[in-house]
Amino acid sequence: MIRRMDILASQRTAILLPGTGSDEVFVAAAFEGPLAEHGIRLIAPPPEPGADLVHAASRALDVTAAEADEPVLVGGISLGAHVAASWALRNQRRCAGLLAALPAWNGAADAAPAALAARSSASLVRGHGLDGALDIATTGVAPWLAAELARAWRRTGAGLADGLDAAASHPAPELTALGTLDVPTGIAACLDDDVHPADVAYAWADALPMAAVRETSLAAMGADPECLGRAAVTAYLAVAT
Repeated sequence: MIRRMDILASQRTAILLPGTGSDEVFVAAAFEGPLAEHGIRLIAPPPEPGADLVHAASRALDVTAAEADEPVLVGGISLGAHVAASWALRNQRRCAGLLAALPAWNGAADAAPAALAARSSASLVRGHGLDGALDIATTGVAPWLAAELARAWRRTGAGLADGLDAAASHPAPELTALGTLDVPTGIAACLDDDVHPADVAYAWADALPMAAVRETSLAAMGADPECLGRAAVTAYLAVAT
């Protein structure tokens, strides 16, 4: 009988996607170190700006997973976690597990705080231009988060507003669908993040057959972004070993 520990020991690749308005730079900052501690290499595909943002992220998982010679870990942050979970549901034989940091909703986005924030940001970009939108969006925001937004939004360029709208309208997996995802899942929640409520993370964990949640905070991420990746990886290890 193959133990889960044996499966974990053979797993060497994780493909992780960024959240809305973010990028692969932040994914690497959060996950590369915690994964490397367990001998797992990170592949972080860059987002493809514009209206096709979500479908491009799913295609990136298809292409990158096809290049691996073994089942892969997939996951991401916020929207990236949604896209990865949907991919895992379609590709369970190719999926060794899911790392879901800050899932933002399940099913239709509707009035989920993260979706409202993305729509508002898109409107700001269209109405005030990139610099004006950043000035408004980062007012009162922690300096580390303001710096992340400025870097990622400027890198995204002209496709930013369309990508934000695409993300806000894309459904996450329904909880009933997550109940059929029979792979180990580690979920990270931030207790002080109103945009990504911890209740959503725990709802995902309750729905999934093999899942655990580990908590961190936005305040902790400001000092050490790896705390987010470490929370998801630690949660994954709790159910995969």
